[in-house]
Amino acid sequence: MEKHNQTILLVDDDTAHRTMLRAHLSAEGYQVIEADDGDIAVHLVKEREIDLVLLDLKMKRVGGMEALQRILDSRPALPVLILTAFSSVESAVEAMKKGAFDYLTKPVDAGELALTVARALDFDRLQRENAVLKERLGEKFDLGRIIGGSRPMRELYESLALVAPSDATVLITGESGTGKELIANAVHQNSPRVGGPFIKVNCAALHENLLESELFGHEKGAFTGAGEQRKGRFELAHRGTLFLDEIGDMSPTTQAKILRVLQDGEFERLGGTKTIKVNVRVVAATHKDLGKMVETSAFRQDLFFRLSVVPLHLPALRERPEDIPLLAEYFLKQYSGKNRKDIRSFQPEAMEALLAYGWPGNIRELENAIERAVILCLGEQITVRELPPAIRSAAESGVHPVVPRPGLTLREMEKEMILATLKTTDGNRTRAAEILGITRQTLQNKLKEYNLL
Repeated sequence: MEKHNQTILLVDDDTAHRTMLRAHLSAEGYQVIEADDGDIAVHLVKEREIDLVLLDLKMKRVGGMEALQRILDSRPALPVLILTAFSSVESAVEAMKKGAFDYLTKPVDAGELALTVARALDFDRLQRENAVLKERLGEKFDLGRIIGGSRPMRELYESLALVAPSDATVLITGESGTGKELIANAVHQNSPRVGGPFIKVNCAALHENLLESELFGHEKGAFTGAGEQRKGRFELAHRGTLFLDEIGDMSPTTQAKILRVLQDGEFERLGGTKTIKVNVRVVAATHKDLGKMVETSAFRQDLFFRLSVVPLHLPALRERPEDIPLLAEYFLKQYSGKNRKDIRSFQPEAMEALLAYGWPGNIRELENAIERAVILCLGEQITVRELPPAIRSAAESGVHPVVPRPGLTLREMEKEMILATLKTTDGNRTRAAEILGITRQTLQNKLKEYNLL
């Protein structure tokens, strides 16, 4: 949704303060309507199409706390930001417990206002998109802890919805740290096998002999130290799902045995002669290019084809930068609670730093960065100072990486590059033109050419 289509209700009985906020919000491109008391605000929310409410706590007739309750009774999902004096922060926190999205202390900083409003509206948009997506996928579809509303993730969700109810073997590809195990779990949770076990094996973590024992089990005396019979992961996953992580690290010998299980549903334990039959769905994952490994004979072609009946690709974090704020907020909430800290949000400069970084370690690296920042933070907001040095350096460079998706025409790439750069500069065309290496007038012409004005 474009800013010029978004309406903000500004509720404050201080005319001067209301005028100042209106100027800031109008400059950001929002439509602003005003009210000087809570009762008027409640009426307007019922009568007008409003996307967000900025609500002062202290007013003459109906105060902010009462108005908040009545507004959320009328529209439970409407994002409400509380305006409060520093001395009344405790009341604002209480308002958040009652359903307010966040609060701003007076006098309101213009940068913090813009960031907090944008964050609240983005969160509201994500909730609405997820509701639509859930309706399209079916009410019972469970995405678990998978987070993201970007186009690549929406496409992945739709593929998940098609493949999960089947019994097909699935191959999940993606760089390390992108969350492949979460996707595997979502496949299992939304399949007819959800009542059965979900068994995981990291193929890269075990030596070849140990991996075979883990997968197929062994008989007593099969090797030194095998003092008793042991069931393998395939047996334990009977009537459920077996997740083979980093399958590209599996030896050729083990690959051949895996292929047999996939083809015939049977195997023998190490040191045994009895054939064991199992009913298991296999979901595999790798950060390696199995296609290239097949070309060099490092991976069996027949196993590759058997595994990749339904391929699912998980995009790198740098390929979906619009999801970074959503993930950062999720991890902030998670680790603030874990460390018993009351950290509300990110300073604008800190969020810009997160967006400027390339994230070679993907979501895992982002999670670690936010956990570190929460531990080091002494205030109510994460600042650039609490972020790891590499992220601070990326922010100081002032360049936000934009990665075009493969398969696009040059014209489509240029359009995406312009849109992504404008997004990282919060619509600042002068700064966007500098990053793109063109003049502001050239950028203006491109916007007209692509109907982006």
